[in-house]
Amino acid sequence: MHGFLQHWHEAALTSVGFFWMALWAFALGYLISSLIQVLVTRRRMQRAMGRSGPKSMALGTFFGFISSSCSFAALATTRALFRKGAGLAPSLAFLLASTNLVIELGIVIALFLGWQFVVGEYVGGLLLILFAWAFVRLTRPTQLIEEARQRAGGDDADDDGETQDWRRMLCSHEGWRRIGRTYVMEWQMVWKDVLIGFTVAGIIAAFVPTAFFAALFVGSGGADAANPGLLAVLAQTLVGPVAAFFTFIGSMGNIPLAALLYERGVSFAGVMAFIFSDLVVLPVLRINAAYYGWKMALYILAVLLSGLVVVSLALHYGLLALDLLPSGGAGQLPGEREFFALNTGFVLNLVFLAVSALLGVLWWRGKAADDGHDHHHHEGGDASVAEWILRGVTVAAALWLIGGLVLAPALAAG
Repeated sequence: MHGFLQHWHEAALTSVGFFWMALWAFALGYLISSLIQVLVTRRRMQRAMGRSGPKSMALGTFFGFISSSCSFAALATTRALFRKGAGLAPSLAFLLASTNLVIELGIVIALFLGWQFVVGEYVGGLLLILFAWAFVRLTRPTQLIEEARQRAGGDDADDDGETQDWRRMLCSHEGWRRIGRTYVMEWQMVWKDVLIGFTVAGIIAAFVPTAFFAALFVGSGGADAANPGLLAVLAQTLVGPVAAFFTFIGSMGNIPLAALLYERGVSFAGVMAFIFSDLVVLPVLRINAAYYGWKMALYILAVLLSGLVVVSLALHYGLLALDLLPSGGAGQLPGEREFFALNTGFVLNLVFLAVSALLGVLWWRGKAADDGHDHHHHEGGDASVAEWILRGVTVAAALWLIGGLVLAPALAAG
């Protein structure tokens, strides 16, 4: 019993430490994202995007990049663009760019995993978009697209008003009120995923032995863990999305889990496949089915799943050919004593906590004047069961952390 209490406390402390380590990166990324979202409206995107072709793909990718958001918000915006007439391939480009070519995601990956994984995230995101384009052009699911477009119709609540001059917005109180509102909305979208993701990461770090990862990810943890051979790398690349499929954790919440996989000896390809799997998890599949029907949802799943496997393998062996493949994850994660050290990260956290407080005040003061129109949606009513499950898991995670930080040390001492 005493051993369990020690591990419980260690798990909770590790979870909080991971979050404290990444806090300033979250805040900086969401601040940049909020500025872009307020200054560039979706109406302009809808007018510019076409059905197919290189220009439409480039615009879909660019608009996705400047609209970086959580998976659920990206799904809703993608449906709006698709229903307005954007082609399937440009819509998928928008979806992939808005969840992979994400500024805050790159910063957090750099903190937990290193520059090679940041390169893998951004280059891989572009390769995924090209793969999706080629997949759609080769399979030509014309009838499926028309059926999905008819099913996706009927929702006109996707306009964001007239375009305003960005300089005037930056110099006005109303502009910063909207930035504060968007910043708060960004946190409201992801806090459950972040809480669950960091909690699970702490539990795995404290309770799950390395032998489990060696059994689950063939070839991990050995002397040649960085490149255990083609078959082992392929197996790990396939296991990564399978492990992620049944989770409710979005792209921001699964980075500490990816760092733990890497620390336990999983290859670069396996870790990248896990990171790219935020759009093939079970809740996303259900939401796509509610939007477009099960046939299109499974088609999109096939596009994304095959793409992430191919791209992860290409990145792995591309870095290997350039002699840039990271050597292995042993010892990559910081120790408990380093989490809360007085360093640059500590100072940055204090600065961005102050910035967050200021933006929160701006949002709160302007809340009564809000017109209620916002382009962030987690999911529609069809996904309410998944949302209720997510809320339950969120409450359990919060209780686990509080118990581990407060109750476990008291019981161990008694």
